[in-house]
Amino acid sequence: MEEQLIISLGAALAVGLLIGVERERSKGQGPRRAAAGVRTFTLIALAGAISLQVGDLPAFLVVTAVVGAFAALSYLRSFRQDPGLTTEVAMMVTLLLGGLALHEPQLAGALAVVVTIILASRTPVHDWIRNVLTDEEVHDGLILAAAALVILPLLPKQAVDPWGVLDLRKLWTLAVLVMAINGLGYIAVRALGAKVGLALAGFFSGFVSSTATIGAMGSRTKARPELHRGAVAGAAASSIATVVQLGIVVGLVSMQTLRLLLPALFLSGLAATGYAALFTLRSVGDATQGDAPSGRPFSPKTAVLFVLIVGLALAISTALTYWLGDRGLLLATGVSGLADSHAAAISAASLAASGKTPVTLAAIAVLIGFSTNAISKTVVAFSLGDRRFAFELLPGIVLMVLAAWAGWFVRSLLA
Repeated sequence: MEEQLIISLGAALAVGLLIGVERERSKGQGPRRAAAGVRTFTLIALAGAISLQVGDLPAFLVVTAVVGAFAALSYLRSFRQDPGLTTEVAMMVTLLLGGLALHEPQLAGALAVVVTIILASRTPVHDWIRNVLTDEEVHDGLILAAAALVILPLLPKQAVDPWGVLDLRKLWTLAVLVMAINGLGYIAVRALGAKVGLALAGFFSGFVSSTATIGAMGSRTKARPELHRGAVAGAAASSIATVVQLGIVVGLVSMQTLRLLLPALFLSGLAATGYAALFTLRSVGDATQGDAPSGRPFSPKTAVLFVLIVGLALAISTALTYWLGDRGLLLATGVSGLADSHAAAISAASLAASGKTPVTLAAIAVLIGFSTNAISKTVVAFSLGDRRFAFELLPGIVLMVLAAWAGWFVRSLLA
């Protein structure tokens, strides 16, 4: 018991010292310095632990009231020069962590580290929020938080249709996933800057839409011919994102379907990566002058449209499968793949997950949608890019599709 008490008091001491050292460095000098430094914060943490040990909760509440009064006096003394409440709030948090250290010393220590990091990051965080973060980025971040933390928990956990296919929670999870991936890609490009090359921008943009990325890269080659190789690298890299996202969304809906598709997706991704890497190496001199990314981290309308497309594809696939059997599913995914390979894949995987169609057939349907989507990419490349761009990108698209089917047939032979 005494050994545990010593450990707990030692943790409280460490909590106070850790936060106090950071506050000591920030308190300033002279008559306008902050009221609390390393000694004050250390004593506050120890007071929280000792009061709980000696007098249990009533004593801790008394100490809390006293420290709160001191914090209020400190604010009244300094609010004209510095209206911030950081030091005063930190005093109360330190007291609470000191009390927590009596029973959970490891958790209190970990939280103290987090609190210290937050306090120490004032300048870079303020600068980033005021000078780097845009209003649109803040707006989209709030939308993502609302979509994940407000809307998602309210959706029903069961399918809402008689056939058990349309699962609103799973569909909305996919929308949140799309927005989150797009946002992470946008942040990475913003953080690393344009000098990382068009390949990186193409890869992250591919999570939004590989077809749209290919169109954008094709248009870039017409506007800036000197970035031709970099644009091909970015367009090819967007197909890597297609494969990665395809694996994520299929696995989220049906792990059995994903297991069958793993060899195909691996070989297809490997082919796309190799082709993108080839043009990235060839475009090192060209791709370092790309424009800095601008715009929004993601488009909420695109995410909602994605969910609607997936829902429509599910409905069509279910109806065609009911009327035409297996041929209906293959036809539906092939047509859906022209617009979005992920929507086609999700519809097929959902039918497999609900037992409406065999897993093997669903996997084949995913590959068919993936293949027909390559046709759309080719048409866009020739329509929006110059002929050189399209003919240099075309072998990469064909190689990616052939690698996917090769992986499927190899798996079938070894099964």
